Amino acid sequence: MASIYSCTECGSNLNLNPAHVFPQDFYFEAGNKGTISFSMVDTSKFRFEKEDKIRPFFETLDYWGIQRKRTKIKCNSCGRLVGYVYDDGPPLTDSPGQFHFGPSQVIPRAPRYRFKTKALRITSQS
Repeated sequence: MASIYSCTECGSNLNLNPAHVFPQDFYFEAGNKGTISFSMVDTSKFRFEKEDKIRPFFETLDYWGIQRKRTKIKCNSCGRLVGYVYDDGPPLTDSPGQFHFGPSQVIPRAPRYRFKTKALRITSQS
């Protein structure tokens, strides 16, 4: 049984493949609450906008920062914000990185496309 992911605002099919969904118990720095994360997306269905904020922010109890750099994912049809791109996906290499530092500081990471569940309409196709 496959799922079809569409935008709640305009109803357009976002062409997200359920085979590229990360498991719900997979840990990421940016958290998982109220989101669905994909390893790949069809870039023709979205607009990507860079976001660079310089102010304190908290993502988890133990992780905070001053400067947040991320990319907004917007629906190409209506322009609604549906999620963000983060660089905390699986490592691109098997190397532990310089001085064995944490996930996104030194080790090159694959992009993770994190979609808000409120912005997606998920229907089952049988």
